[in-house]
Amino acid sequence: MYYSDEIVEEVRSRNDIVEVVSGYVRLQKKGGRHWGLCPFHNEKSASFSVNGDLQVYHCFGCGAGGNVYTFVMNYENYTFPEAVRMLAERAGVALPQEDGSEEARRRGDRRARLLEVNKAAARFFYYQLRSPHGQIGYQYLKKRELTDETMRSFGLGFAGKNGANLVQYLREKGFEDQLIQEAGLATHSEKYGLNSQFWNRVMYPIQDINNRVIGFGGRVMGDGEPKYLNSPETPIFDKRRNLYGLNYARKARSGNIILCEGYMDVIAMHQAGFTQAVASLGTAFTAEQAALLKRYTETVLLAYDSDGAGVKAALRAIGILREAGLTGKVIDMQPYKDPDEFMKGLGKDAFEERIRQAENSFFFEVRILQGQFDMDDPEEKTRFHREIAKKLCEFSEDVERDNYLQAVAGKYYIGIENLRRLVARYAMSTGLAKQPERPKSGIQKKKGPEESARQSQRLLITWLCSEPGLYGRIRRYISAADFTVEIYRRVAERLFAELEEGRANPAGIISMFQDSEEQKEAASLFGAVLPRLDSKQEREKAFHEILLSVKKNSYEYHISHMGADVNALAQAIAGKKALEELAGTHISLD
Repeated sequence: MYYSDEIVEEVRSRNDIVEVVSGYVRLQKKGGRHWGLCPFHNEKSASFSVNGDLQVYHCFGCGAGGNVYTFVMNYENYTFPEAVRMLAERAGVALPQEDGSEEARRRGDRRARLLEVNKAAARFFYYQLRSPHGQIGYQYLKKRELTDETMRSFGLGFAGKNGANLVQYLREKGFEDQLIQEAGLATHSEKYGLNSQFWNRVMYPIQDINNRVIGFGGRVMGDGEPKYLNSPETPIFDKRRNLYGLNYARKARSGNIILCEGYMDVIAMHQAGFTQAVASLGTAFTAEQAALLKRYTETVLLAYDSDGAGVKAALRAIGILREAGLTGKVIDMQPYKDPDEFMKGLGKDAFEERIRQAENSFFFEVRILQGQFDMDDPEEKTRFHREIAKKLCEFSEDVERDNYLQAVAGKYYIGIENLRRLVARYAMSTGLAKQPERPKSGIQKKKGPEESARQSQRLLITWLCSEPGLYGRIRRYISAADFTVEIYRRVAERLFAELEEGRANPAGIISMFQDSEEQKEAASLFGAVLPRLDSKQEREKAFHEILLSVKKNSYEYHISHMGADVNALAQAIAGKKALEELAGTHISLD
């Protein structure tokens, strides 16, 4: 759904960022800002700043920053339209109805009806579990040591002995047969008519990240087949793009997500306090699911079954995680088969220790690989070393590959130079990787002048937003072209245009950017800490030095980049003249 700039700005202006953030973070006012512990990384001292005047936030620890929209999007993991709707509802702003073609409206209405019928089915199953007819399901879950609170939290239910009951219930609620079938809740046959395939099963509602029921998983009572039955693919349920429990796990703030194989594993983990657990939905882990996880974490802990099938699934998942740019680690479930059994056998504390000891995914792969060779046979041992070399070639970065090379050489008592030559030969012969280079000694030089120039530009923008009246006194000396970082220049262009009109809207400027990293960078321009100076003379001197630094860097930048560019030459000449004039000018802060 597209919302106009006017609507977006109205919703933003009606949601004070201090009030919104205070609903998530405990803030204390110090000076002109509010401070608290950053919700986006672990810290013990407050480095998270919220500026009510500018309506922006910035963390000096991890660099997170933005306006009220970016905060809600990052904390709740919402898309931008979802953040607009959430904040509009909070502020009582009526949003326009979705426009578009008649076909688009029909599709939207159909999706809404599919969600409604799934919600109704979930309610039916929920109450069936708590009725006399559902005692077999209820006792099964009790035997699995689930509490009533856990059953309620996950909306667990029961499908009775007769699949016709669900269909009858949904018809009474006004849902047509075609919709019930399209939702995957029933099938039609000549013998039975419309009848639900879900019967005599404990039911696990599957929710999307917005807590909407999109499908179901059912576990049969007794020895029936299949043991687990999932909803088919529907317009609202794509197994490859959803994960069971992610609607809860995305809010866990644990720094990782635990990937399990089954519904009960996830539920048992959550009941034990590990609310970051999720599971794939009756399919092998997919690249789409990995991309989904990347929205919420950088580290995925695999808690797959400890049997052969589980190990095979873990090896496959590791490759998918690595391809998605995620760090994978493997939790040892021994002596139990899965997380559910482990939790019942050894408990929460033992599992926390297993998390701390989670094995690096590359070492896990090598360890499993080692089991395929007889290490007492020199020929087999050599083949194992060759396989290690092949795996090391999978790392595209020389530094990362060399770090693993050294670690593996030490772990398996392989001569490091021998392994390095083996990797080099294999990489060059197959074209899989470049020959790894030895790490170079010496300390990398810091980019002092470049960072100093960036800091001056950030300070100037923050100062002008804090005291907009200053712009009129310096606009003859400064322009957006003096900001040598592209995103800084784009911010300055918008800010200076607003200052010409006597206003400044930093939060609105951040909304210009769609990319989260650009939003963070833009927010940093309004979150710089200004010099704390008492006297007017000291403040004027500091401001003059910042302005002079920005102008001097601009002149040097355009000189070095002008080449045959006539515009750059003109900019450099004008910059030199303004720099000379500015150097001898006193700017009052009154």
